[in-house]
Amino acid sequence: MASKCNLIVDSCCDFTAAQVEKAGLVCLPFTYTEANKPDGGFHGEDDLFQSRGVHEFYEAIQKGAAPLTSQPSQAVYEKAFRDALDSGIPTVCLCLSTGISGAYNGACIALDRLKEETGDRDLPIYVVDSLQGSTTLNLLLHETIHQRDKGLTAPELVAWIKDARYKTHTIFQVDNLDTLHHGGRVPKSVAVVAGLLDAKPLLTWKIDGSLTFLGVARGKKKALRRMQSYYVDNHRDSVHGHVVAIGDADCPEIADELADRLRKIDPDLQVFRSTIGPTIGCHVGPGMFSCCFWGEDRRTDRYSRVGSEKVRGIRQQ
Repeated sequence: MASKCNLIVDSCCDFTAAQVEKAGLVCLPFTYTEANKPDGGFHGEDDLFQSRGVHEFYEAIQKGAAPLTSQPSQAVYEKAFRDALDSGIPTVCLCLSTGISGAYNGACIALDRLKEETGDRDLPIYVVDSLQGSTTLNLLLHETIHQRDKGLTAPELVAWIKDARYKTHTIFQVDNLDTLHHGGRVPKSVAVVAGLLDAKPLLTWKIDGSLTFLGVARGKKKALRRMQSYYVDNHRDSVHGHVVAIGDADCPEIADELADRLRKIDPDLQVFRSTIGPTIGCHVGPGMFSCCFWGEDRRTDRYSRVGSEKVRGIRQQ
């Protein structure tokens, strides 16, 4: 059965090029570049690691490359929307969180311009803020595709996403918060606290789509135990089955170990393994790994204060 709507995503979903093609997605690339470098610096298009290998990319970051990232241009969004309109098939555009990017706003501006040009305020194109990114967006996108393929119309899929995005749960570790802070992705106060603790920060997404400090772990093994505990206490199989998404930034061994730990808890667990893409990688650096799964609605009181109070599975320090 042909899908009743098409999907546009951006390159922060951490899908591979093969997954994008198989699912029939349109994937819009972010770009990254080092400013004020005589030789042009470290730069490229986030093409899902097709033109530059994973290790090559993260090795450059490890050696000091500090590129800035840019969302798809207005021209890129406009072309994607014109193509969607020409296809005659209603289309949903799922964007990286407004908490860390202007991609959603850029897409909305491009769509408004197209509506003004056509004189039609009801074009069958819908832009949705995912309120998340990277591995969590990967998890959401997998199920979004499943819902699309079940026959949801574009408006139905939009409604489903706007509810489902609050039922994703995330915990991830980065080596430090300096890059995230300098890029404006976490507040200075959060970066300072993490630095004073001299430990590996654990973060999560708040319900407004921004990042927040969830706890610390002194070493990767302890981080694995924290993530395992967080998964056990917060996942709910009844939401969308026995599913977890695990991503890594050039540290596949530690991410694979996490997957093995969770499979021992649930032998029926389906694991989506992904690599943290260049756009997010510019901000988190090598060594990040993440665990994302389905659970209770995070708009409930238990989760709405994440970042300021104790959350089950994580001890604030």
